[in-house]
Amino acid sequence: MGRIRLLVAVAVVVLGCVVAASGVLAGTRTSKVTTQELTITVSDGTKLACGLVLPAGSPPAGGWPGLLLFHGLGETHTFMETIASAAVAPAGFASLACDARGTGASGGTFGLDGPTDVQDARDLFNSLTALSDVSDTEIGAFGLSLGGAAVWNAAAAGVPFKAIVPAIAWTDLGSALNPNGVPKSGEVAQLAQAVPFAGWDPSLTQARNDLLGGAVTSAVRSTEGARSSRSRLHALTVPTLLLQGRRDFLFDVDQALAAYKLLAGPKRLYIGDLGHAPATSPAAELPTYLAEAVAWFRHYLTGAGSVHGGVELAHDPWDGATTSYTSPPATRRTSVNLPGTKKLGAAGSVNRSVRLTGGPLETFGDGYLSVRYSANQAYGSLFASVAVRGRSTPVTFGAARVTKAAGVVRIPLSDQAVLLPRSKQLVVTVGRGSAGGVYTPSGLKSGSITIGRVTLTLSLLRHTVSK
Repeated sequence: MGRIRLLVAVAVVVLGCVVAASGVLAGTRTSKVTTQELTITVSDGTKLACGLVLPAGSPPAGGWPGLLLFHGLGETHTFMETIASAAVAPAGFASLACDARGTGASGGTFGLDGPTDVQDARDLFNSLTALSDVSDTEIGAFGLSLGGAAVWNAAAAGVPFKAIVPAIAWTDLGSALNPNGVPKSGEVAQLAQAVPFAGWDPSLTQARNDLLGGAVTSAVRSTEGARSSRSRLHALTVPTLLLQGRRDFLFDVDQALAAYKLLAGPKRLYIGDLGHAPATSPAAELPTYLAEAVAWFRHYLTGAGSVHGGVELAHDPWDGATTSYTSPPATRRTSVNLPGTKKLGAAGSVNRSVRLTGGPLETFGDGYLSVRYSANQAYGSLFASVAVRGRSTPVTFGAARVTKAAGVVRIPLSDQAVLLPRSKQLVVTVGRGSAGGVYTPSGLKSGSITIGRVTLTLSLLRHTVSK
């Protein structure tokens, strides 16, 4: 996935030193491993380009515990082999990673983690367990972004993983790509470009074109629903470690937080500075959450070591410290009215400023804007953002359809965990702005709307942890 490349670039730099990091992977084996490139033919005859990474030495009785590794969009299985060689195999796990169908060197057409990809995951599970030196039962799964969603969907469909670690992924594709019924057109356009249209499964064409055109149609909803796991997570008991980014404009905190609340089995949620833009993905943080992933698999696949549930929130910016909670952290709401009246033409926006009392403050959870408007002519949607004055990247953003000539519209804001410095003004923008590139609203040659009072409601950590 194009937006994951910062994470990938950072990972490549530091993965080589993860194993050597003091105490990070306690009890690991030698870092010498064996890598084999191979082709696996799945049940519909499609050939997938794969890599098998095995630990050094002889397997234990019953075979090596194994992991399926799923890459992000725009990447290939060779990156997952890097993770396997640096941290997975030295810890005593065999792993299999393959290019998703329709990407890299694999055959078939790109299915965006649809039902065919779920069947691929099932087939790969069977291929891994069929190896003589790999366990028949002690198999887990780890995936990044697109690959994280593949893990979610496969587990929800009954692939019998013993533990999973989905990272920076979606659980509800509709709320990720078109929250509140308005497509995040800037993000969607980037995703659509990651795989040439000629390589997409034809069944996705209508939904893709509708979404790129700004319409959330029945085809879009059906396609997104078939690729979302959230509605089935209440019955999922597999031990799950969720890794999610504090600031991720593609898949926000709520994609993981909502899942965490639903899961029926052992669970832990790590929230840090990893993820898609504008995540900073600091190199120094990677050993922390990668070690947690290895420890999770070690415990639930081999019975070794101990792990804890709850929620862990890394401080922002990363300073080597985290704060742990037994459940999602307590929050409070703060609301402020931003009065005024301004008429907008076919394009443009209105800015209102406010300085919140107290601080520093830290957003966490779902906020929203209530916008009073009148004299609406041809404005179909309003886009909004909240930013710290002087900073170009928004704290959060949102959008809503406008269907009446006048009224009050509620604009839900993306769940971004951001430190708000003491005494800094916040700037609330409402109109046709791009909200940091999330939206690409096309300018109209006519139309107008009058924006009146705006009420900003933010969800904040009850106790700020970042500095």
